[in-house]
Amino acid sequence: MIIHISQNACENQIDEITQFVESMGLNAHRSNGSNRIILGLTGDVSKVDVNTLKKYHIVEGVYRITAPYKKANRQFHEKDSIIDIDGVKVGGSHFLMCAGPCSVENETDTIELAKQLKASGANALRGGAFKPRTSPYSFQGLGVEGLKILNEAKKETGLPIVSELMGTEHLDTFVDMVDVIQIGARNMQNFDLLKAIGQTDKPILLKRGMSAKIEEWLMSAEYILAGGNKNVIFCERGIRTFEDATRNTLDIQAVPVVQKESHLPIVVDPSHAAGVRYVIPSMAKAAVMAGANGLQIEVHQNPEKAWSDGQQSLTPEEFSDLMSTIQLLLQMEGKTL
Repeated sequence: MIIHISQNACENQIDEITQFVESMGLNAHRSNGSNRIILGLTGDVSKVDVNTLKKYHIVEGVYRITAPYKKANRQFHEKDSIIDIDGVKVGGSHFLMCAGPCSVENETDTIELAKQLKASGANALRGGAFKPRTSPYSFQGLGVEGLKILNEAKKETGLPIVSELMGTEHLDTFVDMVDVIQIGARNMQNFDLLKAIGQTDKPILLKRGMSAKIEEWLMSAEYILAGGNKNVIFCERGIRTFEDATRNTLDIQAVPVVQKESHLPIVVDPSHAAGVRYVIPSMAKAAVMAGANGLQIEVHQNPEKAWSDGQQSLTPEEFSDLMSTIQLLLQMEGKTL
């Protein structure tokens, strides 16, 4: 349930209605909008009489929300959320351009690639240190050593780090060494992990599960928000369909749908969606025009020799060419890197 409160309301009046709501066993979550103050009520609101709340002079409206996600709901938080990633912002008119290798392989190549990416316009560095792989025999990543390499690249370039967390075992290490904790598609509904990262204030990049509906995706974000962490970024990376010409089917429609339902930013990962290199530029441009708040793209100096997923990685030269177009499209969309 949402209560719209007049912007001119005094704090003691707001405290009074908050205490009244809490006396009914509900929790009141306040959000200051541009035109009004919003109280989001959670708990069993089925027995709440709307007219009882409307009797307060400061109440402009009371609305029941049927969606099970409250904190992620745009009705609770009208303005776009802006997430700060160590000085880089994403959300609203701020665009996140995250690029880097699927897996961190060595320090020299990672630093050199990070420099090339920054020169081309990237404002965040992605890199897998712990890699979830379908086969147990595939390369699983360098682990903590990979995070150390990413931090060396950050020292050289200033690019904030995005890397995937597999489980709660290394959570403290990621909080210390990573700027954005990525939750992969396989872990989108790992609720113990979502609860754990909800106890941090670290920005979270929440990838959509390969067979997840948008509502399920929003509910996963709700787990994080319910823990107190407001810094959630959605990442559309394609869903599993009957089509096998590409690895997944990029659900570009998810961008406007999520933006209608939620105040949280959404970025698009065309690399994991396509699984093949030639599709990536077209889908990246389509994502910008669909209104996405950012992109995540895999880049490798020599994709043919990449330790993982070279087939879906652009070369630095291809990325630079793509960025020339992306910059023009961002100007058309009123977004800035």
